[in-house]
Amino acid sequence: MGLVNKPVYNTFSEYLLNRYGEKTYKLPVALPVSCPNRDGNCGVNGCTFCGEIGTGYENLPDTMTVTEQIAANKEHIAPKYKATKFIPYLQNFSNTYLPLERFVGYLEEAAKAEGVVAVYIATRPDCIRDDYLQAMKEIADRYQIDICVELGLQSVNYLTLDKINRGHSLAEFIDAVLRVKRYGLQTCAHLILNLPWDTDRDAIEAAHIMSALKLDQVKLHALYIVKGTVMAQQYAAGELTMIGRDEYQKRVILFLRHLAPDIVLQRIIGRAPAENTLFSNWSTGWFKIRDGIIRQMQEQGFQQGDCCDYLNGPALSKF
Repeated sequence: MGLVNKPVYNTFSEYLLNRYGEKTYKLPVALPVSCPNRDGNCGVNGCTFCGEIGTGYENLPDTMTVTEQIAANKEHIAPKYKATKFIPYLQNFSNTYLPLERFVGYLEEAAKAEGVVAVYIATRPDCIRDDYLQAMKEIADRYQIDICVELGLQSVNYLTLDKINRGHSLAEFIDAVLRVKRYGLQTCAHLILNLPWDTDRDAIEAAHIMSALKLDQVKLHALYIVKGTVMAQQYAAGELTMIGRDEYQKRVILFLRHLAPDIVLQRIIGRAPAENTLFSNWSTGWFKIRDGIIRQMQEQGFQQGDCCDYLNGPALSKF
């Protein structure tokens, strides 16, 4: 068991401890928002993997105010973990897909809550614009907090993005990251490494792109099949080929080895309730998959970034 405690990648828990001086907890917050890929603005029915409630399985109802949700979550977390520092996470759907004034109101309500050291905002690359980023920057400065924009990408393969009805391309993601960074805000990318049409090479290329763009953080999860989705219909019809658990672990290791060593991994495997899914993590506890990845890297002497040798003109190394 000692091997599992040896760090092989840049973990979110260590990052939070180093940045804020103590354990810091993300608190999910649900806003009454939708998605431009659902309401007809840039698409309908959403991504093929996305359920009717999005990804907010642990969220409180969006009819509660931001303040009420933060207070309720703190009431549960603070006594259990003796926590005093928190990160409200505007999690479900596309949280910048609101009129600017409403978005600012929600963001400021989260930023000024007691004990808040950062606010994380989940959204889509095509829901990023300079005036929204300027507002985020002003709130970050006013309340002396960090703001991290979490951008759903899922795959760097444009063919896969089309197949999952993502509604945007890699270009929008690159544009969003560059814009967020101009305002001094943090960036995070969400990636699914085992989409049925992607390969090991796509995982490596994803790591290359994240590194070249100098992302602050990355969040990985394995594909889970949510009941009632287009992807659930494809899965039930035998139209999807899912790689095995060992193959997923191998793919995560390839990604980590090619990822710049200073990028923080919020997670390397996610989870979803069994009652909501047809397939999730090979019916294995997420922590077992995580520990298997860590153990395999330790046993083989691998580290995050040990293959990150492709930037800054490597062809000139002979001179």
